[in-house]
Amino acid sequence: MGLPIDLKNEKRFKPGRQKQRKYLKRYWQLYLLLLIPIAYFLLFKYCPMYGIIIAFKEYNIFQGVFKSPWVGLDVFKEVFRTQEFYTAFRNTFVLNFLDLLFSFPAPIILAIIINELKSKVYKRSIQTVLYLPHFLSWVIIAGMSFQLFASRGIVNNIILKMGGEAIPFLTEKNDWLVVYLTSGVWQSMGWGTIIYLAAMAGINSELYEAAIVDGANRFRRIWHITLPGIKPTIVILLILALGKIPEIGFERPYSMGNAFVRDYSEVLSTYVYRVGLQSFRFNVATAVGLFQSIIGVTFLSLTNFIANKLGEEGVW
Repeated sequence: MGLPIDLKNEKRFKPGRQKQRKYLKRYWQLYLLLLIPIAYFLLFKYCPMYGIIIAFKEYNIFQGVFKSPWVGLDVFKEVFRTQEFYTAFRNTFVLNFLDLLFSFPAPIILAIIINELKSKVYKRSIQTVLYLPHFLSWVIIAGMSFQLFASRGIVNNIILKMGGEAIPFLTEKNDWLVVYLTSGVWQSMGWGTIIYLAAMAGINSELYEAAIVDGANRFRRIWHITLPGIKPTIVILLILALGKIPEIGFERPYSMGNAFVRDYSEVLSTYVYRVGLQSFRFNVATAVGLFQSIIGVTFLSLTNFIANKLGEEGVW
C-alpha cells in the first residue's frame, strides 16, 4: 500500500505552487539579473571574510593564510599597547563626530530653503550646481584646498594685499581642522539635499494648503509639516551616520593631511596604511580593521535600538 495522501492539503497548495511557477516563468529575466549583485557580494564581500583569521596569526606572505602560525590575541595586545593607535582612534571619533555635527544638518537646511523656492527652473539649476562636488574625488578637492589655502595660495594673497598677515590654514592644527570640516560640508551637502527633497516631495500638499488657511506662516509650516514629514528619513540617515563614526575613509585625511598636523589627521585608515601595509604588518592591519568593524556594528545596533525605543522606524 502507498502512503496516505492529504487531498485537502494537496488541493490547497497546488494552486499556490502553480502560481509561483507561472510568476518565475514570466519574470525569469529579472531573477537572472539579480544573480549579478548576488555574485558581487559573494565574491567581494563574503568570500574575503576568511582573511579575518590573519588578525590571529603571525602572518607570513610566503606561508600563506592557513600555514602561518597562530598567535591568538597577541596582535591585538600589541596594537592596544601603542600610543599611535589611541591617537588615531581618538582622531577618528573626533573628526567623524565634528563632521556629523556640521555636515548632517547642512543638507536638511539647504533642502528646506530650496523647497521653499517658487521658480522650478531656478530650483533645478541650484540642485545641479550643489550636487556636482559629490562627484569630485578627495584628491581633487585636496588640490583645490592647497591652491586656495596654502601659505602663498589665493586666500592668503588676498589677505596680504589687504594689509593683513598670512594665515597658516594647512599647517596650524585648528585652522586645518576648519578647512577639513568646511570641505566636507561643501562636498556632501548637495548630495544629501537630493534625498531630503525627495522625502519632501512625498508630503501631502493639502497639509500646506490647510495650514495657510489656518494662518500659519512659512516658519510654522516648516516646523509643523515639513520637518515631521521628513523625520523618518532624518532618523534613518542619522542611524547610518552614527554607525559610520568609528570608520573613516582613507582619501580625505590622507590627501588633506601633512606632517605638521599629523596629531589631528592621523586616523585609523591612515594608521592601517602606514603601520600595517607599508611595513608589511598585514596582521596588524587586519586586527585594526576587525576592531573598527566591531565598533561600527555596535554603534549601528545601539542607535537603531534607541530609535525603535523612541517610536521611530529604524534600519531593522
